[in-house]
Amino acid sequence: MHNSIQVGILGCGNISAAYMRMAAFFKDYKVVACSDLNSAVAKARAAEFELRALSIEALLADPEIDLIVNLTIPAAHFSVSKSILEAGKHVYSEKPYVLSVAEGKELAALAQAKGLRIGSSPDTFLGASHQLARSLIDSGELGEITSGTAHVMSHGMEDWHPNPDFFYQPGAGPVLDLGPYYMTNLVQLIGPIVSVSAMSSTPQKVRTIANGDRTGETIPVDTPTTVHALLQFKSGAIISYGTSWDVHSSEHNNMELYGEKGSMYVPDPNFFAGELRTTDAGDAPVTRNWQHPFNEINDDGQANYRGVGLAEMALAIKEQRPHRCNNDLALHVIDIMTAILHAAATGSVIKLSTKCEQPAPLSPEQAQALIA
Repeated sequence: MHNSIQVGILGCGNISAAYMRMAAFFKDYKVVACSDLNSAVAKARAAEFELRALSIEALLADPEIDLIVNLTIPAAHFSVSKSILEAGKHVYSEKPYVLSVAEGKELAALAQAKGLRIGSSPDTFLGASHQLARSLIDSGELGEITSGTAHVMSHGMEDWHPNPDFFYQPGAGPVLDLGPYYMTNLVQLIGPIVSVSAMSSTPQKVRTIANGDRTGETIPVDTPTTVHALLQFKSGAIISYGTSWDVHSSEHNNMELYGEKGSMYVPDPNFFAGELRTTDAGDAPVTRNWQHPFNEINDDGQANYRGVGLAEMALAIKEQRPHRCNNDLALHVIDIMTAILHAAATGSVIKLSTKCEQPAPLSPEQAQALIA
């Protein structure tokens, strides 16, 4: 009987190295094997991190593996996660874990029937800055959050990614690729969303790769790359959300929340730590800090704790309690993002069909307990 959850990784692309590397920071799971459609890629990752390289069939059938992390491309997340559950293993998926509410409900029903768990990134909302924001909101210091803004702006992925094709296809784009970080953090800070409206555009129909062996090659753009949405929360708060891969420069804060008693400037939800500031009565913003293990620089100059959601899920499985990066939260976020795209395409206000509870906050003490 293993003391830690034994984990296999399916999909050995760029992101897999982060999961494999960061696993050493956490004590409740251990990555022991990996697999990929390209066996040479899997063998290279296995050699790099001292893992077993297995075929996909062998990974799914391995009786020693309790949970498989799904790091395939978004379009394959549903089918791969379904095969993992059918093999009798828990699944933790990279975001977005499905591309429709119907897919998410099918996976949820399968997991329930088999007594298995579904988890999904992002887990950055469990980071130090975002949990400090949650603590301050829960304390009532800002009063009720009534409105706010969220922005994530850049010029796209082709400048740095050697194979950016899938970013510009249905299932990706700035909403489904970056939106999970922002929507998940907003839900954990304010609560679930009840309706959305939106507008979108696709200014560039092709993109030119500017990095790697394919430099100069053009790729088609088949999904909106600029989207502006209004989000209505169950609490009554209204947040405007703007996301674009058509922006060369922006001075918008990543996230601003406006309460009855003051305002909060939340750092980029794509990262675990960053400067959090608050202000009240029109005074100058004050930087807020607290002692939290996920503030510590631990990876190439950053506070990077990717995998904490997996670690917390592994502990929750052992303790037989709900985990924070759970299916209901992930499905609600998918509902929000697909509703944004549908609202933009149809010009209508979309009422969401899902709901979820705010995930429980993660205190500094609880975070420390996850670290090896």
